[in-house]
Amino acid sequence: MAVILVIDDEILMRRMVQRILVPEGHVVLEAENGAVGIDLVRSHAPDVVITDIIMPEKEGLETIREIRGLKPGIKVIAMSGRGATEDAPVLQWAGRLGADATLAKPFRAAELHSAINRLLGTAPKSE
Repeated sequence: MAVILVIDDEILMRRMVQRILVPEGHVVLEAENGAVGIDLVRSHAPDVVITDIIMPEKEGLETIREIRGLKPGIKVIAMSGRGATEDAPVLQWAGRLGADATLAKPFRAAELHSAINRLLGTAPKSE
């Protein structure tokens, strides 16, 4: 269906997203930080990028801005797990900088599926 790049410094989060999306037919690429993610955006031009906000090397807000400059058509989902009281402002900034959707960690598989389907304009896979 789509090539989706997951950028997160936590390997468990990257693998969880992969386990959610691969059964839907998506190809999932992984990057441990924004710098590696930007390299993959350049070389693979994914359909969707799912990026964490707080990470080493190159954080998510900077990564979103750079993606928008390189490939403005790529759909971006920002996610953050800083805590319930801190998520909203960080995710609002992500939206202002070009994220098409936001998810507060932890999120349910259905929330991720919904965001992906909405951004790609696709229907959910039949059960």
